[in-house]
Amino acid sequence: MTTTSRPPTLDPNAVNRWQRTASLTSPWLHEEVASRMRDRLEWIKLKPQAWAHWGALRGGLKAHAELAKIYPDSACFIAEAHEGRTQEAIKNIAKPWWNPSQWRAAPVRFEMPPPDSVDMLWANMALHESADPQVLLAQWHRALKVDGFLMFSCLGPDTAKELRSLYARLGWPPAGHELTDMHDWGDMLVQTGFAEPVMDMERITLTYETPQRLLQELGELGRNFHPARFAGLRGRAWKARLERELATQLTGSDGRLSLTFEVIYGHALKARPKFKVSPLSAVSVEDMRRMLQSGSGTAG
Repeated sequence: MTTTSRPPTLDPNAVNRWQRTASLTSPWLHEEVASRMRDRLEWIKLKPQAWAHWGALRGGLKAHAELAKIYPDSACFIAEAHEGRTQEAIKNIAKPWWNPSQWRAAPVRFEMPPPDSVDMLWANMALHESADPQVLLAQWHRALKVDGFLMFSCLGPDTAKELRSLYARLGWPPAGHELTDMHDWGDMLVQTGFAEPVMDMERITLTYETPQRLLQELGELGRNFHPARFAGLRGRAWKARLERELATQLTGSDGRLSLTFEVIYGHALKARPKFKVSPLSAVSVEDMRRMLQSGSGTAG
C-alpha cells in the first residue's frame, strides 16, 4: 500500500466466500503467532474487567484457553464473522452449565462487544483478511473503553515472497493479494483514533518436506484474494508444474522447501477524546457524558 486511504488489493467477494468456507479450526501458524503475541502481554499492567477475542476460532483456541487463565475473573466476548463460526466457537469454548467450574467463572458471551464495553480487544491474524481494514479498526475502537488497549497481529508484505517471485518469473498472475506494511498499519491506527501505537515485526521461516505439504499449509491459512488472480480453477497439469517449480526453486541445501512469513504485531490505546474549543463548538451527548465522567469537561 502507498496510501492508508484504501485497503490492500483484495477482492471483497473472495474474502466473504473464504469467511464462510474456511476450515473451522485454528491453523498451527495462528496458534504459534498467538503464543508470541501473548508473551507481549507481560508489558501490559492493566487487568481488564472485560475483554473481547475477535475471531477466536481461527485466531487460536489454545491461545483463548491461555488468555482465559490469565484473566479468569474477566468477562469475555467472542466475536466471530459468521454464524457457523460462532456455533463452532460455542462448542469448543463454552462449558456446560452443570460443570462446577462454570458456576464461579466470569461470563462468556458469543456476540459482538457493545460500544465502550471492553478493556482489551485481542485480534490474532485477522486484519490482513479484511476487505476494509479501516472499518474494522473503527469497530475495534468503538468496542474499547477509554484507556482500553488493542492487541493484534497480521501478515506483512514479505509473506510468501518466494512464491510471489516464482509466479512473477513464470509470468503468472499474482500469487496473493498485497499485504499492508507495518508503518501503514500504524498510520491507520492513529487515523482511527488510537494513541501510542507500538508496532513490531518478525519473519518466520517454515520448512516443508514436499511441495504438496507446502500447498496444503497455504490452503489452511487462506486464499489468494487478488482481483487479478487466475480466473477459474487450474487443471492437474498446471498443479503438477507448480509442484515441480516449487521443488526446483524453493528447496534448500537440507532438501526441504522454505517459505517466509512476515508477522506484524501491534498494540495501541483508546485515548480520551480531545476537543478543540472554539467560540461555537458542537459536542455529542455521548462525548459530553465521557468528558463529565472523566472530570475533564472544563473549557477555557
